[in-house]
Amino acid sequence: MDDVLTGKIIAAALEVHTVLGPGLLESVYEEALCHEFSLRNMAYQRQISVEVAYKGKNIVGQRLDLLVEGEVIVELKAVSKLPEVAVPQTLSYLKATGLRRALLINFGERRLVHGIKRLSL
Repeated sequence: MDDVLTGKIIAAALEVHTVLGPGLLESVYEEALCHEFSLRNMAYQRQISVEVAYKGKNIVGQRLDLLVEGEVIVELKAVSKLPEVAVPQTLSYLKATGLRRALLINFGERRLVHGIKRLSL
């Protein structure tokens, strides 16, 4: 998956990481990334509630970190090593929303390029 929108999101994340570096809380990176999106005139939504369908019942409680341009889910982490559940969690967000593309970005990496995963269904 290589497209213009995910490239713009990654460029914004790289800028945030260049300025702030690793070691901060996830919420700080989220706020900074949203500011960077605004500076770049990119539309985004934060902390969107997602319903999970289970045997005819919609269950609430899941939240997307960011949705950019109504098309790409951006799941943020700020840890030294991604937990094994991070990729399946992000894929489950794609399934629940019906969207096709996501980025999993771990600002805890020393070099952010090692902390970016493109995911798609």
